[in-house]
Amino acid sequence: MLVVEDARTLAEVVAEGLRDQGMAVDVAHDGLTAAAKLDVNAYDVVVLDRDLPGLHGDTLCQMITERDDRAMVLMLTAAGAPGDRVTGLTLGADDYLAKPFHFPELILRLRSLARRRPAARARTLRAAGLELDPIRRTALRDGRPLDLSVKELAVLEALLRASPGFLSAEDLLEQVWDENADPFTNTVTVTIGRLRRKLGGPPVVTTTPGVGYRIAGPPIV
Repeated sequence: MLVVEDARTLAEVVAEGLRDQGMAVDVAHDGLTAAAKLDVNAYDVVVLDRDLPGLHGDTLCQMITERDDRAMVLMLTAAGAPGDRVTGLTLGADDYLAKPFHFPELILRLRSLARRRPAARARTLRAAGLELDPIRRTALRDGRPLDLSVKELAVLEALLRASPGFLSAEDLLEQVWDENADPFTNTVTVTIGRLRRKLGGPPVVTTTPGVGYRIAGPPIV
């Protein structure tokens, strides 16, 4: 997720709330910074304020919608009149939520947009006896419920989405943490270790040195 909001306190509150839900979140406080981040990173959803310094949110929205592999856009703005909503949706926004807003509603809308994104995968992810529902935030192994932390669940989701391919530690840092994560940290190794212990045996998360991590076994269709 990319949160684009010039009110810094609100931006950080929204970002931390989304991170608590297991989402990887970057933040930009103006339109030009957001445009630069969009050129570097592939986001699923952009939470976009309209009245931004540097580059107006309406212009940024149009730039996003013109991309081939575009992110979904949720406009989160104080301009909440029906006419404002129509204008925002006409610019290409996929959803529109007026401030003040109810945070659980924001979460539901963002998860809905992520599912609607053209590149989005199936709702329930399955491989090697594992089953994960990203919406309900639940995971099973061979029918047994798993008690996973937010980050452990997010790492497992990333691995299941990539299965049977590999994800490097750098891939996981980008997908599960955010741009401020230290690339030299052992956070990924520690989280993978805790996840493996909770998954139990036989091991299903394998490591290939120099390549990365993956879920062992073919995906279950």
